[in-house]
Amino acid sequence: MSPLGDMTIEEFRRAGARAIDWIARYLDQPEDYPVLSRVAPNQVRSALPANPPRHGEPMDAILDDFQDIVVPGITHWNHPGFFAYFSITGSAPGILGELLSAALNINGMLWQTSPSATELEEVAIDWLRQLLGLPEGIDGVIMDTASVGTLCAIAAARQAIPDLKVRELGLAGRPELPRLCVYCSEQAHSSVEKAGIVLGVGRENVRKIPVDDAFRMDVNALAETIAKDREAGHLPFCVVATVGTTSTTSIDPVAAIAEVCKRESLWLHVDAAYAGSAACMPEFRDVLAGCESAHSIIVNPHKWLFTPIDCSVLFTRKPETLIGAFSLVPEYLRTSVDGEITNYMDWGVSLGRRFRALKLWMVLRTFGSEGIAERLREHVRLAQLFASWVDEHPEFERLAPTPLSVVCFRACPTALASRDRNDAEANLDRFNQELLARVNASGEAYLSNTVLRGRYTLRLAIGNIRTTENHVARAWELLQRECATLMTNGDFL
Repeated sequence: MSPLGDMTIEEFRRAGARAIDWIARYLDQPEDYPVLSRVAPNQVRSALPANPPRHGEPMDAILDDFQDIVVPGITHWNHPGFFAYFSITGSAPGILGELLSAALNINGMLWQTSPSATELEEVAIDWLRQLLGLPEGIDGVIMDTASVGTLCAIAAARQAIPDLKVRELGLAGRPELPRLCVYCSEQAHSSVEKAGIVLGVGRENVRKIPVDDAFRMDVNALAETIAKDREAGHLPFCVVATVGTTSTTSIDPVAAIAEVCKRESLWLHVDAAYAGSAACMPEFRDVLAGCESAHSIIVNPHKWLFTPIDCSVLFTRKPETLIGAFSLVPEYLRTSVDGEITNYMDWGVSLGRRFRALKLWMVLRTFGSEGIAERLREHVRLAQLFASWVDEHPEFERLAPTPLSVVCFRACPTALASRDRNDAEANLDRFNQELLARVNASGEAYLSNTVLRGRYTLRLAIGNIRTTENHVARAWELLQRECATLMTNGDFL
């Protein structure tokens, strides 16, 4: 290695070959690893020196420590037995896109700082728009996560309020301003509340609307809440509908919500981070019904489109309003082509921007629209199959509809469920908590949980490109086995 330069190209080639070989084996044999990490708290940290090395170390030693120290502390989201949260996939073409992006190491803040980054982003976004069946005239920008995209969308909604002048004057110390109100369902993602905190709306003014029996926003309750806020002198300005809620993947009635927003002159933002990708399947195109009327929509290719995290696309019919909320151009960022091109730094909070479009473009090209639809279709089939096993089993029950690839359920052994109602529910909650812990400890599957109508609920989410029916069947076997073991032990009887 040169005393002042980078590692030599020969060293890089050798280390790179070793790293690529490790990745290839990892993608080929992910089941060599337990899905959920088994390390104890501070185990990884304590295995590493407390101080940085004084002298550089060879890459072979660093890669050894990656394998021996870091990997054991990884929960393997890329494992076909990962069924927790929203199962995601870092596909091979996406990984290669990340590799090339890291090598280029560009900052796509301006068109001029890398024209290909901006123009490829425009192409990839428009390809995705077409795959989702969204109409022409909707523009977009790639951000890191749906949380940031939702924050930016609500900021745009605030910018759209006539004469608010929040860019210039802010919100604090202005007694002439009424309370600003945002509306979402009680099943909406926590990012809506976080956006309310950051934007000065406040959690109290993020109104959580009740849901129906299928966990979808109650449109009548929405309209009534807006009316009450107006009567109280508050200022409603934004509604966030969800296509694929985090707990149950329920789909709010966006078309009906859009009618309310139109009547009340409110900005409609749609969080379709997970379920929006389902529209790539022609037979599921209606999951985005009504979204053509939304002012903004968020879809995460890193959730169910095989693109490595992070990659979240914020679509909008009102880019000028989004830009109006964020654009701030000091002299050192002005160029001779301003006005002719897109400068994505104007579309959000961040000035620095990674070349995320490259991996999305490579994924879309590699699989194509038909290949993507076929893979998503298989995930839906596997979820429906698992749901049917739950429905047919006398000691398990589903706790929510299964519109796509996530199943919400619990074990409900007859001997526990037949007790006094309050005692039975508490016991069933404890039973399912222990059941989840045992299945996750197996290393073969990893499920997550939520609470629905006060009941502890297990979630099995299918979305990994390498998950097969065998993996789903094995998870079901583990659930039945551990359920029987718990009942045999008698701890809950």
